[in-house]
Amino acid sequence: MIKILSILTACLLSILTVAILTIPLPDDISYSTIIKSNKGTIVNASLSRDDKWRMKTNINEITPLMRRIILEKEDKYFYYHPGINAFAIFRAGLNNIFHLKRTSGASTITMQVARALEHRPRTYINKFVELFRSIQLECRYSKEEILQLYCNILPYGGNIEGVKAAALIYFRKNPDHLSLAEITALCVIPNRPSSLVPGKHNQQIVQARNRWLNRFADASLFTHREIVDALEEPFNATRTSLPALIPHVARILKRKGEPEVLSSIDMAIQQKTETLTAAYAQSLRLKNIGNLAVVIINNETHRIIAYLGSADFHDSLHSGQVDGASAVRQPGSTLKPLLYGICMDEGLITPKSVINDVQVNYQGFAPENYNKEFKGYVTTGYALGHSLNIPAVKCLKTLGTDKLVGALSACNFRQVRKDRHKLGLSMILGGCGARLSELTGLYSAIAGQGKYIAPSLTEEENTSASFEVLSPSSAYMITEILSSVDRPDFPLNWQSTAHLPRIAWKTGTSYGRRDAWSIGYNRKYTVGIWAGNFSGKGVEELSGAEIATPLLFTIFNTIDYDSDEQWFVQPQELQTRLVCPETGLPPSDRCQGRISDYFIPMVSSNATCRHLTEIIVSVDEKVSYCNLCSPKTGYKKKWIRNVAPEMQEFFAGQKIAFEKIPPHNPACERVFHEGLPQILLPADGTEVLISRSDPEPLQLKCRTPTDVSRVFWYINNQYYKSCAAGSLQYFIPEEGPVKISCTDDRGRNKDVWINVRYTDL
Repeated sequence: MIKILSILTACLLSILTVAILTIPLPDDISYSTIIKSNKGTIVNASLSRDDKWRMKTNINEITPLMRRIILEKEDKYFYYHPGINAFAIFRAGLNNIFHLKRTSGASTITMQVARALEHRPRTYINKFVELFRSIQLECRYSKEEILQLYCNILPYGGNIEGVKAAALIYFRKNPDHLSLAEITALCVIPNRPSSLVPGKHNQQIVQARNRWLNRFADASLFTHREIVDALEEPFNATRTSLPALIPHVARILKRKGEPEVLSSIDMAIQQKTETLTAAYAQSLRLKNIGNLAVVIINNETHRIIAYLGSADFHDSLHSGQVDGASAVRQPGSTLKPLLYGICMDEGLITPKSVINDVQVNYQGFAPENYNKEFKGYVTTGYALGHSLNIPAVKCLKTLGTDKLVGALSACNFRQVRKDRHKLGLSMILGGCGARLSELTGLYSAIAGQGKYIAPSLTEEENTSASFEVLSPSSAYMITEILSSVDRPDFPLNWQSTAHLPRIAWKTGTSYGRRDAWSIGYNRKYTVGIWAGNFSGKGVEELSGAEIATPLLFTIFNTIDYDSDEQWFVQPQELQTRLVCPETGLPPSDRCQGRISDYFIPMVSSNATCRHLTEIIVSVDEKVSYCNLCSPKTGYKKKWIRNVAPEMQEFFAGQKIAFEKIPPHNPACERVFHEGLPQILLPADGTEVLISRSDPEPLQLKCRTPTDVSRVFWYINNQYYKSCAAGSLQYFIPEEGPVKISCTDDRGRNKDVWINVRYTDL
């Protein structure tokens, strides 16, 4: 019989053990999310998934004082029983039987946790379930963790649960800052949470609190002086609202799913920026510009210390809840510094390299400058400082889009990474998607000697991982260009008497004037500004220089007024040299002038300037000869500036005189094999869409050598028209493949093919 009982007991214990280990425990507690500033103060809090103010109390926030009070009041033998206090159950049972009613309970802290995790009607069957859950809790959690759970789920009336939520809402304190009287009050409220509501029943709470303080005195738990002070401490608690600051940041950080997040936001700078931005936004409303977004990064820590998704989160009229700092927008010209920096690292250019700013056409893509004008010969520094479009497109064409896309993708430009196979030359003019937070992070990398470290919104994230997006040398050269104030994007309305911060900055305006950008940096901070309408509506007055930059300067003057005391230091590996001002290359013996320029040894080009070429001409300089047709006598040699055909066309259009190479010897056979006319419009291989209801004529334009005065156009091998070289002609083509031919007056011919499609749009 004993053997059978032993077997049955063993079986029951095995079943109980399996049940304890396998039956799920309802311990998935949803906590409110608390967002703290970088100084540790609470700046935002949100409800839990079940709409409770239930904030996770950390173990280190349960002070020895709180622990002593809770154990004395609720469970003196908490650390000695396995979740069930058999002696207390036996004692409570005898008292209830003797008095024929429930006079005392026997619930341990573990049992109270089990009851709170799984609300059930108070029946004897459910009591056994509660006992089983208590054993489960003891098996899965340590005593400290069970005490922590207890402190997190205590009811305090309404939707407030847990010691931390109650301490913050009623006392505006963290749990580890509560006094003896306050902790005792918080321990008595859960016994009657609906009838002991702080702010409504403070007198009753004081009475209950004092009864327990006197019990603590009888038990010699505290000194007489401590008890007296606690009894005399007033209780003026009332329900208060929790902070709801930095709402856009809170929305981002809440996605982490952690009950408490230490953000990197510096509230002093955040609130100053909010005040400045809100005031500036009011002035923009008169221009039908609805919103602003601002991101500020500390370049030393790589933390985002201020983040405004809009000028006013609560401004429903202008969609203030939209996060403009994380919205994908067209970046305008803001990617140009990165492009020029990469080209410098590839040895393609230096600040004084000369680029031709004239009309170009890349298979139908014909970029224009912001003011629809061309500058001719310009240096790289001038092109970047004046944000010229055509030099940037030429640099990207030479560099290749893959390298720029790769650099942006590595810098966490998510939309660029997504569209990497669709992007072409137009991306450098804003033909891609970017976020203000991404662009500000990119400029912070330039401020950090070209080293990119992903900006963080929290203090916990590791910011040590980095890679070099630009070399320190190219980053310095870009900074020197962008810190010049002699440029057209200096705001005209900036007061001449105002303090101008020493920063490097770049502006940008997207197509259709929908987005205005201004991003600047010094050694300490990088500030990014976006202005526009969240609806995408364009505004004629919207531009990065006139709208975004004034706020940029104001913010820098507020957060770092003496920024000019420290500036960037030229890297040791970056050197200077004398170059020819005509090309920006090391001069030859024929070069007349000399200017100083930065260069990267072993990287920048060492090719000697060849802006002059020696030609053979007749004595009267009316005919030029090549080596194949030069006469034995009756000629002379002459040095003349090389002027590319595109620059010759520009000079002719601007009526700028320049020395031309005389027409080539007409008797030379070489003339028929070189110098073919170039058809600029339309581009070869393009598809042209023409409206049936309103057909628009196509342009015919070519570029020819200087010795050509007249050209002849043919459409599908049929003569169309003759005109002066370089002049525009127009025609309306037929649908389908169209062959266009251009023949100059020397008999040289060039063909292109286009495909024409008519639509009903």
